[in-house]
Amino acid sequence: MAPPPLLLPGEHLDRYHALQQAIFADLAPRSAIEWLLAIDVAELSWEIQRYRMLRHRLLETSRQKAIEAALRHIDMVGIDPDFERQAEYYTQQNALSWRTDPIAATEIEARLAAYGFDQDAVTTEVYVQAREVLVLFEGLLNAAQTKRTLLLREIRHQRFVSAPMRRPRF
Repeated sequence: MAPPPLLLPGEHLDRYHALQQAIFADLAPRSAIEWLLAIDVAELSWEIQRYRMLRHRLLETSRQKAIEAALRHIDMVGIDPDFERQAEYYTQQNALSWRTDPIAATEIEARLAAYGFDQDAVTTEVYVQAREVLVLFEGLLNAAQTKRTLLLREIRHQRFVSAPMRRPRF
């Protein structure tokens, strides 16, 4: 009943199907309408996971850029204009090393701390750089969660409406 999912690069069909099957097992759809609603719940749940993962990647990238900005603030002071381009390149490479090499990360963080750039300062810069996109992700997450909640309520409503009338107890 459902079309194949549109997955982004790096997403795995087997993970999508595992999530979908878990949701189907939890909801145990009883009718065609419930199946369609359950499919929508599964797709929205996948979207929510996707948004959370993308938000996490955004924060990682923004942290690298914040480290780069802090290094630029330290290393570019007093650089001869003839060497600015080369210094900028090395600053970018150092920030990349910070992200990919744990030993380099420790050394860079110690150097930043020596110049007054603690983790709180870096984190603040991360959120300043990423604020607009974070607001976008928050809106997408909230919208998807609201839709999912409405679909779950609709499934509950469908079951209540189609349930046989019970006799009141005296």
